[in-house]
Amino acid sequence: MEQLSAHRAFGGVQGVFRHASSATGTGMTFSVYVPPHAEGAKLPVVWYLSGLTCTHANVTEKGEFRAACAELGLIFVAPDTSPRGDGVADDPAGAYDFGLGAGFYVDATEAPYAAHYRMWTYVTEELPALIGAHFPADMARQSIMGHSMGGHGALTIGLSFPDRYKAVSAFAPIVAPSQVPWGEKALGGYLGPDRAAWAKHDAVALIEAGARLPDLLVDQGGADTFLEKELRPDLLREVCAAAGQRLTLRIQQGYDHSYYFISTFMAEHLAWHAERLG
Repeated sequence: MEQLSAHRAFGGVQGVFRHASSATGTGMTFSVYVPPHAEGAKLPVVWYLSGLTCTHANVTEKGEFRAACAELGLIFVAPDTSPRGDGVADDPAGAYDFGLGAGFYVDATEAPYAAHYRMWTYVTEELPALIGAHFPADMARQSIMGHSMGGHGALTIGLSFPDRYKAVSAFAPIVAPSQVPWGEKALGGYLGPDRAAWAKHDAVALIEAGARLPDLLVDQGGADTFLEKELRPDLLREVCAAAGQRLTLRIQQGYDHSYYFISTFMAEHLAWHAERLG
């Protein structure tokens, strides 16, 4: 593991690292903020999954999470959104919503993407092992959050591993990718035409099938241009109500899909996570 940068911030250290990933077969870059802590202490970990076109850098530079993490004693980890490098397949038309920067947190089964697009394994297995080995992380206290495509990832991973993640939240998530254009393109391209294979990567479908969490927190901007076509929080509200799944869904009027929105409510999400992480 190579450290690319380190900066003092709020008494802790913001680092960026790169390593050779066995899951993706490529180099992968991620950022970690470690807050100030007593020597020998083990701290809870919050995972943040980013959205379409993003890398680790978007939230690291614009998420405004460090002051809250320093106060609450949270390690904050932000992986990339897809494999990158020579030989990594991209969308043939160069579209932003598939391929590089758009891994959708799945393990692809379709050629040519299956060779490298294994973001599910990377985020749920390989990177946690690395964090646990090299940082003062208490891996018995993990939570997960994300934005847009990353909100989809946080919801589906959290619902799939309810005993691992003590809290799950999202900003403007894609809640039902099987029912919206972004998701249909991505899941079809990575996993093939059999929609039954898509269900484990669809939060609404997972809840319909019986997956549960103690609680969910979702913030959605009311002025988000993707709200009605791609995000559909109404579908999450409906399925949670029918299933008895606790959900706090807040429509924040006037806010859009950007990091201006995310940074506004980031500290509230982190405090919500910290309460559940102990």
